[in-house]
Amino acid sequence: MASHLRKYRIAIATALATTLLTPLPATAATASAAKRAAPCTALRDPALATQLSRDIRAALAARRGTVSVAVHDPATGLSCALGSSHRYDTASIAKVMIMEAALRRAQDWGRGLTAWERRKIRPMITRSDNTAARRLWDDLGQPYVARFLDRAGTTATTLNPYGLWGLTRTGAADQLRLLGVLTGARARALLSPSSRAYGLKQLNEVRRDQRWGVPAGMPRGTKAYLKNGWLPRSTHGWRVHSIGAFTGPGPGPDRNRTYRIVVLSHDNPTMKYGVRTIERVAQAVHRALNKGRVAGQESTPENEISEVSDGSVPPEAPPEASSEQDSANR
Repeated sequence: MASHLRKYRIAIATALATTLLTPLPATAATASAAKRAAPCTALRDPALATQLSRDIRAALAARRGTVSVAVHDPATGLSCALGSSHRYDTASIAKVMIMEAALRRAQDWGRGLTAWERRKIRPMITRSDNTAARRLWDDLGQPYVARFLDRAGTTATTLNPYGLWGLTRTGAADQLRLLGVLTGARARALLSPSSRAYGLKQLNEVRRDQRWGVPAGMPRGTKAYLKNGWLPRSTHGWRVHSIGAFTGPGPGPDRNRTYRIVVLSHDNPTMKYGVRTIERVAQAVHRALNKGRVAGQESTPENEISEVSDGSVPPEAPPEASSEQDSANR
């Protein structure tokens, strides 16, 4: 009897230890904590920062999953950072990084893009072609891409050790920096005007069925330069990301305003759910930054949102160990 009792106590203790030590999955509670701390600052317009912080929280109030937001608008000095510590599998937004690395390499070698590079970059960006992305990735080599990320000032982006570019890990602030390589104040240090113009042209010509996400709510007369990623996996459900830069009339005499929006998410039950979450945030940002201007793009109709992966990661790829660790550390 004593022996059986000892075994029972050991079994109970083991079960309790296992329960306590098992990482908790990302849940609505995790997302809610981030939503409450959606900090926006704007030295030249504190009221704008207060309003947008409130509007972002409202946009995410009833949404499940884990969401990170980064916004920068030089015209008002506005910066927003929500969920800065979260990291995500990039899926197809990694293609912006690959394109920029190819543009920088051409400059390093004192030449323009080759015909072969142009034939890979355009379909990789405008229709999210994965074969073109893989061939460019292999041609660049992972060490060169890593050096480019260092030059771009990223601090939380790591390349997959098995060479799977779609499983590059990143955060919203780093994606804002990478958009800034094409549009930000530091862009001149990395890419020539012609290289930046070429890269922006590709992002502006992403095909219609892939123009969901951060353009939602942008005003008429504004141009969008964007890339999206959408990938379901066995851990963290759907990754649904949208990153974009926007140019158009600004406040007051500023007629050449450029601002950037990044929304990254995972733990979405479906792609449609993730797209709708991103578009609620984007509409709040565009509305706050463009008071009185009429929206030129509405939410994407649900029947136009596919539930098919972007194919950036092979189905047989193993789960990322770092994904599990990120969840445990939140």
